[in-house]
Amino acid sequence: MNRILQAAVYIALTSILLAGCASVPTPGKRELMLVANDQKILWDDAGKPIMMAPGKDNVLVVDIGTNPLEPKIIANLPLMNTIFGPPTNLQITPDGKLGLVANSMDWVADGATWKAVPDNKLYVIDLTLDPPKLIDTVSVGKQPSGMAINRAGDLALIANRNDNSISVVKITGKSVKLIDTVSMGEQVSHVAITSDGKRAVAAKFPGHKAALLAINGDKVTYDKQDVTVGWWPYNLDITPDGKLLLTADNGLSGSSDGNIDTVTVVDLEANPPRVIDKVVVGDGPEGFAISPDGRMAVAVILRGSNADKTAFFYNRNGSVVALKIDGKKVTRTNEVVVEGLPEGLVFSDDGKYLYVGNYLDSDVTILQVVGDQLVDTGKRMSLPGHPAAMRGRAH
Repeated sequence: MNRILQAAVYIALTSILLAGCASVPTPGKRELMLVANDQKILWDDAGKPIMMAPGKDNVLVVDIGTNPLEPKIIANLPLMNTIFGPPTNLQITPDGKLGLVANSMDWVADGATWKAVPDNKLYVIDLTLDPPKLIDTVSVGKQPSGMAINRAGDLALIANRNDNSISVVKITGKSVKLIDTVSMGEQVSHVAITSDGKRAVAAKFPGHKAALLAINGDKVTYDKQDVTVGWWPYNLDITPDGKLLLTADNGLSGSSDGNIDTVTVVDLEANPPRVIDKVVVGDGPEGFAISPDGRMAVAVILRGSNADKTAFFYNRNGSVVALKIDGKKVTRTNEVVVEGLPEGLVFSDDGKYLYVGNYLDSDVTILQVVGDQLVDTGKRMSLPGHPAAMRGRAH
């Protein structure tokens, strides 16, 4: 079978599959995702930030289980959020009962305009209520950004970019308390916890390293053991089996620049852990996640979508790149163009769907996982705001 015929068969089969899914959606169990919208910043045609007055941000609780192709907003909470930082500052506990949302930046007047300053708030949302409600606000470190909740659901770690630390947060029922702070010596943007709950890895963003931490009960320690990865590792994730760490290396401190960037593959089983591969993904990977079954990783690519429109690397839309994980081999499979300035992404619990938040278009692209490929379902979810961050349940 020649390549043209193979492609035609693949497209036809995919169309049939998607058509079937669209006409007869499979009802699911209760499954939620959090979407944090930032209404305070846009960019002009020259790529210059436009800072607007605060007061219109919101955090959405969205049902993606009842009908995966038609997500439904079940709560709209007026909580401040920001696009400044990786889109991983929020997460749902494994039992689905609590949502934690860190607000990285506060907004203050600066003459006739506004400016961002570090915040330290962690919002606690009770997802068991109808509708879900904010039940507490906890003070953590300065500029809390990437967050991870362990599989047991009793411990959360938060990377604080402004004070170079990791907040250790204890979760007991619906009680959430800061119990410790771990100094990291330099800025950290995100953190991930292994499935056994015994180790964590933090992204040392300007240091181009991944820092290894040990967890013993509620005690988290950093013995200054690092792995050098790619340039500006903004985001990272660990496979469910704990064998691989993947870092999304942004390349330009949180923006696009027209140069190709990579995902670094780190073997966590090796002693000491070490880089074993780098996979080219595109210009400016930011959002990043590994599927619940560990077979796929997805990097969200900025592609200059909020850059100067005259820049050679400007594109109206960003994209997502799928990576197949087979043991310790990671390979790129396909790329799907989404919409303007994609940020966060969420896999459904069964790994069959992927939701991508498009900041500039105020909507969510719904993709389907077909084998080791991503396929656009053609479905979109409109949002009452610009999605700066998205996250589902911790696995």
